[in-house]
Amino acid sequence: MSIVSCVTVTVPATTANLGPGFDCIGAALTLYNEFKFTRLEEAGVIISVTGTGAETVKTDESNLVYQAFVTFYQHLQQTPPPVKIEIKMGVPLARGLGSSATAIVGGLIGANLLAGEPLSQSQVMELAIAIEGHPDNVVPALLGGCRLAATADNAWEICEIPWHNNVVPVVAIPDFELSTKQARQVLPTQVSRADAIFNTAHLGLLLRGLETANNNWLKTALQDKLHQPYRKALIPGYDAVNSAALATGAYGMVISGAGPTLLALTDELHSQAVATAMTAAWKQQGISAIVRSLSLDTQGASSTTQP
Repeated sequence: MSIVSCVTVTVPATTANLGPGFDCIGAALTLYNEFKFTRLEEAGVIISVTGTGAETVKTDESNLVYQAFVTFYQHLQQTPPPVKIEIKMGVPLARGLGSSATAIVGGLIGANLLAGEPLSQSQVMELAIAIEGHPDNVVPALLGGCRLAATADNAWEICEIPWHNNVVPVVAIPDFELSTKQARQVLPTQVSRADAIFNTAHLGLLLRGLETANNNWLKTALQDKLHQPYRKALIPGYDAVNSAALATGAYGMVISGAGPTLLALTDELHSQAVATAMTAAWKQQGISAIVRSLSLDTQGASSTTQP
């Protein structure tokens, strides 16, 4: 078997939670980061970054892509090879679109291919979840589509969620960051039984709504009581953007991941009007935002190799 000397990995952005699916559901979107790994002759690591937010990405050994790369070889009890990593950023950092998940998945896949693929896709997935701490972003980043993850006997069961082609995700990405740590800190440590039942019912309805694009089901299903009521206070203009999205035909709006990106689900007919209205609503709050109508990525992480 020939030794692979160069690997390019493309990983999609993700949106997690989708309202009531807190920490268990996520979907891959058609927005991407690209990672190129090239073996070096001499010891060390060289990291370069271009694209969206490149100036804020670390280029030393603390870089998350490299950390995942090293963790892979530690898992095999091997020394990582010297490597050059070239990162092309298309997914903005600290915006709730799974940028860290793309880094982890990209680093693990690049390492696995350079090592001759000793781990299966499911083993790479388990390692990615262990690094990230939860499955909702790394699983769809790796596998594509919309995925529900649940634990069973210390292992993960992953379920693909059917997504109707007339359910269109519109992301509104503001020009400010919100760290996952900060978004976690505002959450209560306990919730009422009523709120737990509310979310269980709404998650079940969400799964059927995504499959059928049933307008009434999705409008109801996207409501949540576990995280969004607490996190929306961290996002200036949330209520105004939500009202604008609903008024122009969105099924509903949720916080993407930990935020501050807001995600509206709508149909093809209304997607442009929803995007325009969300942009205008935030502009009225003095906030600039990039608003894009995307699609569900069904492929997940992809790669090419060179000998």
